[in-house]
Amino acid sequence: MRLSDAMPQQGSRKRRRRVGRGISAGQGASCGFGMRGQKSRSGRGTRPGFEGGQLPLYRRIPKLKHFTVINRQQYTTINVDDLASLAPNTEVTLASLIDVGIITTDDGPLKVLGDGALSVPLVVFAAAFTASARAKIEGAGGRWELLGSTIPNEGESVSSASD
Repeated sequence: MRLSDAMPQQGSRKRRRRVGRGISAGQGASCGFGMRGQKSRSGRGTRPGFEGGQLPLYRRIPKLKHFTVINRQQYTTINVDDLASLAPNTEVTLASLIDVGIITTDDGPLKVLGDGALSVPLVVFAAAFTASARAKIEGAGGRWELLGSTIPNEGESVSSASD
């Protein structure tokens, strides 16, 4: 079989209707497009996305790289470097950090980030941990416990403690 042998199925292609060739042809005069108006003119009626003069959808939506997350989880964040000044074997919670004065505002559940170094063993209770923060807390001889949160922490579905 060659490319020149490829033919469409018999009866699958119909000839186009020749409009505007007299009233006896079935689509004479106005060719089925009515009397006058935008939709009766030759060529395409309107461009894609045209909404009749109303501000089109592609101009109404925000032009940012992404849409904002609707119910974004707001965390109170702290780095492990800020925890290095605490006494060894201290239980670290959001309330205890506010009492000590390391954190001044409560912006939501506590999230521990892994920037800096930690040399004292601590027991840290937080709603979320980064992987580097977990490694540094365990590397200093401490332990971390994940408090119940509405959002799983970095792809995990665990909401209990680790040792």
